[in-house]
Amino acid sequence: MSNEITDKQIIFLRKSCHHIKPIVSVGNAGLTENVMSEIELALNHHELVKMKLSGNADERKMMSEKIVAETGAVLVQSIGHTASFYRQADKPVITLPKI
Repeated sequence: MSNEITDKQIIFLRKSCHHIKPIVSVGNAGLTENVMSEIELALNHHELVKMKLSGNADERKMMSEKIVAETGAVLVQSIGHTASFYRQADKPVITLPKI
């Protein structure tokens, strides 16, 4: 699976993540090995994961980029301290709209 998704699919995922609560919180220690393993577990189980990120805007952007690079997930949305990521699981739970 490639992490290429269309604008239509992004809009669908943004609507889908609106009602979910953050599963992972990244504190002042940043993206430690333990936090990254929790993110992996969350993505494998839920596919669409909302997270709380600490720090200033630049730090949050760097964290989001690192999560995307290391997990192969797609950044769906980032508003303030909250970011949502999507990665299709081996057995997909979420059915994305067709292109």
